[in-house]
Amino acid sequence: MAGTFKFELVSPERVLVSADVEEVLVPGEDGDFTVLAGHAPVISTLRPGVIESKPSGGGVTRIFIDGGFCEVTPTSLTVLAEKAHDIAAMDKKTIAVQVMAAEAVLHSSDATDEQLRAAHIAIGHLKWLDSQAN
Repeated sequence: MAGTFKFELVSPERVLVSADVEEVLVPGEDGDFTVLAGHAPVISTLRPGVIESKPSGGGVTRIFIDGGFCEVTPTSLTVLAEKAHDIAAMDKKTIAVQVMAAEAVLHSSDATDEQLRAAHIAIGHLKWLDSQAN
């Protein structure tokens, strides 16, 4: 299958995606980047955000992750996410719970600078998801 590569998205609970895809948009720590077949090898930390994958059969799959890291090779992309949520399955109640968890981090006296930064980013993405949810 020319132009495709193996994409796996794994959270501590389960494998969420294991598919041949044409393209994946990844929320890297230093900015979003797109992975295509033949990509140079990369290992990157990930910030909270949306991973968009385009399967070889068409369409787009969107998964919200709370952070993690990824490994890119010319033939594969593996994302290990701290937490992952299928956007299509998220409703306003689920999103509200996630926003409250991120806000709790902001009010925590024990939170590190990195945790505070991740919580701010997560809240921004979750509020965007809330505007898109049913």
